[in-house]
Amino acid sequence: MAILEEPIKETLQLQNYINGDWVDSEGESKDVVNPTTQKVVARVPISTREDFDAAVEAAKEAFPDWRRTPPLARARCLFRLKTLLEENFEQLSRIQTMEHGKTIDESRGETRRGIENVEVATGIPSLMLGTSLEDIASGIDAYLIRQPLGVFGIIGPFNFPFMVPLWFVPYAIATGNCVVVKPSSEDPLSQIKIAELAEEAGIPPGVYSLVNGGRVVVSSMLQHPDIKGVCFVGSTPVGKDVVYKQCGETGKRVIAQCGAKNFAVVMPDADLPRTIASCMTSFFGNTGQRCLANANLVIVGEGLSDREYDAFYNKVVDMFVQAATNIRIGYGLDESIQMGPLRDGEKKKKVIRYIEKGIAEGAKLRLDGRNPKIIGNWPDTAFIGPTVFEDVTPDMVIAQDEIFGPVAAIIKARTLDQAIDMIHDNPFGNAASLFTNSGRWARKFQYEVECGSIGINVGIAAPMAFFPFSGMKDSFFGTLHGQGQEIVRFFTESKVVIQRWF
Repeated sequence: MAILEEPIKETLQLQNYINGDWVDSEGESKDVVNPTTQKVVARVPISTREDFDAAVEAAKEAFPDWRRTPPLARARCLFRLKTLLEENFEQLSRIQTMEHGKTIDESRGETRRGIENVEVATGIPSLMLGTSLEDIASGIDAYLIRQPLGVFGIIGPFNFPFMVPLWFVPYAIATGNCVVVKPSSEDPLSQIKIAELAEEAGIPPGVYSLVNGGRVVVSSMLQHPDIKGVCFVGSTPVGKDVVYKQCGETGKRVIAQCGAKNFAVVMPDADLPRTIASCMTSFFGNTGQRCLANANLVIVGEGLSDREYDAFYNKVVDMFVQAATNIRIGYGLDESIQMGPLRDGEKKKKVIRYIEKGIAEGAKLRLDGRNPKIIGNWPDTAFIGPTVFEDVTPDMVIAQDEIFGPVAAIIKARTLDQAIDMIHDNPFGNAASLFTNSGRWARKFQYEVECGSIGINVGIAAPMAFFPFSGMKDSFFGTLHGQGQEIVRFFTESKVVIQRWF
């Protein structure tokens, strides 16, 4: 049975990867627990400031030689890394399911998206090209070149432990920089495996380092004078008040991609079967632990009479609830499972508090996920089922806060303008989706909505690696985004040379 094919057979003692060596930390260790089985799969070090300083020192020493390495030679390391990632595709995916809890299908999708970023970064000889113009004045030429800056820090989140650091690392290395990666201490095994493959791919010692840990490592990264910039994906309070603020205080470049409260807007002319199917993966995929997950379902009655709108609204709600009820919950390594557990029991308790808050606010609980039916004999420590509220108003806490769990709030709107106003009144601006067959409504939506990613008949508006992962309002802090051409600009400085010869 597929459910028994676990790549991690015994508890692993993890180490840091510094200057091409696997080394122990002086810090204490904590358990990495499989959220489905509740078994300890690894012990991860909570590293010290000295551990991080050693990684930065190694990276600083490696930078001059790596910078002088031709871009094509750097790209060849990434070509080898991509090949190794492909060869280990299934193992990498299963590791993600074991350490995080997502389904194997979701893990495979994450692995694929991560590899795509490595693939795009192999094109760095073209992506890094500058510009030139002769005779800007008589006998004077000018050209722009892009140069690497030094050492960058990468802070990974728990919800996509494999993919998210790859939004940044391949581009940093390809442009001639060195990196120190801090994976989430909750599920660091994916990044450990990537570091092993990076070494096998021939990336030189010091160019790529990995330091496990928590707040001490993050604080060290933000304060270290030799860190030129930081890439962060996580919650808005940490991203805004800690990472963005401290990078500003220390003059570091920063990408802080943060929280979300995304809206899915359903118009009367939407293809409902396809819309509902799309919403299931959007609202409940990754057990709602996704910054691109839709959380508020707005059903619009534009052009309908009150009677017609009531019928349309009830039809959408009934279809949505029925589809959510049918989602199979269990161990993600079982190919038939559609939703796994939350990452841990504390996250489950938090989501339950939001469910209780929704009830207290007067929302109608149409589907209660607090006692889900679990396929298989697994502890219910971190499991929670799809939860659906209706009669939600935009000012309710469950409609405003990022819950980060499988909780859907259904809201009424008589017009598309009202739906757009709801999106704008929310502090976040990560993504929004519209389901319609009207080009007029679609253009209005994409033109007016203040969100970084817009989906038209697409529930998860996730950009491919050659487009930036955008964000607005409290969902993003910085200037340039991850992925695509913008991340190349982030990891390089533009130098303009103006010359003439006598």
